[in-house]
Amino acid sequence: MPPAPDASSVNDRIAARVRELRAERGLSLEALAEACGVSRSMISLIERGETSPTAVVLERLATGLGVMLASLFDAPAAAAPADPVSRRAAQQAWRDPASGYLRRNVSPPGFPSPIQLVEVSFPAGARVAYESGARQTATHQQIWVLQGTIEVTLGKERHRLATGDCLALELDRPIAYHNPTAKPARYAVVIVSLPR
Repeated sequence: MPPAPDASSVNDRIAARVRELRAERGLSLEALAEACGVSRSMISLIERGETSPTAVVLERLATGLGVMLASLFDAPAAAAPADPVSRRAAQQAWRDPASGYLRRNVSPPGFPSPIQLVEVSFPAGARVAYESGARQTATHQQIWVLQGTIEVTLGKERHRLATGDCLALELDRPIAYHNPTAKPARYAVVIVSLPR
């Protein structure tokens, strides 16, 4: 399993980004809590960098803020001008405390593009389920398995994917990822968000 990223620096980055996005949208803690189904107290803890939120909580926040999950890991907009090159050493990585999966944002942070590229290292037996359904923007994904086997359930459709397989989908229903094997898996996710 790849080494864990420094949780405190990742939490600080997520905290700053959630605060920034909430302020840009003029949302109070209460309004964001209502929009995403995450408690006001949990959002407050996240914004202060005092908790390591799970992937499910971050997905709910992203949906409530109207952004892709990957953008919650970006540095605040004022941090630095966007560079079109994303060096491996600088790519933001985050480990989900619930499932242990490691998510790495591969795309250059803050670069103006509708496409996001994410690499996931998925432990043996891990499972992550996102309850989010339709979004304000049409969010399309292609999931390309680089190593191992994963199962992706979109609504009631289940797809078992092996090394080299690629699944295209629109995030308009709840989605779950599962590694049903005793070996880790690794996959890439290409995400495109388009106005409806």
